[in-house]
Amino acid sequence: MQFSADEVRRAYQRMRTIRTFEERVEKEFALGNIPGFVHVYIGSEASGVGICHDLTDEDYIGSTHRGHGHCIAKGCDVRGMMLEIFGREGGLCNGKGGSMHIADLSKGMLGANAIVGGSPPLAVGAALSAKLRGGGHVSVAFSGDGASNQGTMFEAMNMAVVLKAPAIFVVENNGYGEHTAASYAVGAPSIAARAEAFGLPAEAVDGADFFAVVDAMRRALDRARNGHGPAFIETRTPRWRGHFVGDPQAYRTKSELAAAMAIDALENFRIAAKERGLLGDRDFADIDAAVAQEIEDAVAAALAAPPPSLASLEQDVYVSY
Repeated sequence: MQFSADEVRRAYQRMRTIRTFEERVEKEFALGNIPGFVHVYIGSEASGVGICHDLTDEDYIGSTHRGHGHCIAKGCDVRGMMLEIFGREGGLCNGKGGSMHIADLSKGMLGANAIVGGSPPLAVGAALSAKLRGGGHVSVAFSGDGASNQGTMFEAMNMAVVLKAPAIFVVENNGYGEHTAASYAVGAPSIAARAEAFGLPAEAVDGADFFAVVDAMRRALDRARNGHGPAFIETRTPRWRGHFVGDPQAYRTKSELAAAMAIDALENFRIAAKERGLLGDRDFADIDAAVAQEIEDAVAAALAAPPPSLASLEQDVYVSY
């Protein structure tokens, strides 16, 4: 599997953007600048960026409540995202969606979703629309291990197989559905093996290894883009933080948390890229500095922007066809 230096630079830039963005969101939430609940994607950067690496703006993704990383991986504007999460005018949804309902249809990002298992049915619908239009575009449904128990996912996978929809189901197994361990709540020993029962080719990969995720995704994309139907990928990735920002994680031991945080997707990426001779320490330092400034500028813009006006209250409620 060959990668150019530009591809690797773009991938690392997006992974670093997710990490820095989410760390700053944690800080701003603690300061009281962000309303509602916030669920960060820290630790899973290689999964989202690897899955989205070869997607275009014409390909769709459906996300979860933990959707900031998916947005950035799909190429959404970071400033618009920060404005949205702060609930400010000019955000991707004009400040009305917030963290759990952030979307950008211009990038094929159908939206974060507060409903567990909400993404797969939407993604199958998007896949069918892509199939009818032609052009080889696909739709990706991101879900977590908790959503792998939902009937919505089962029905969506079955429909995708029956109709040969170009849908790719991605379960990011971080070991917990909210506060409940997957080892307790998921009856099957393998989520990928469960998906195979619906007739999908399915595989599980190391979700902290960007290159392994891309490799699996390219096999799924080749199938979906060429009219052979859906596929399933389980990315096994650590969850560095709790279910939401502020979660004390009393249900996890200190040793378990330490083991999870010892698996660093960004460090894995840096080692692999240097071994391949594609990027060096100076490249990484330059990207880190540029990303830090971009996030700083985005936060400044969000703090300075006003909330949506009362006059816009009834706008964006219904769609006219």
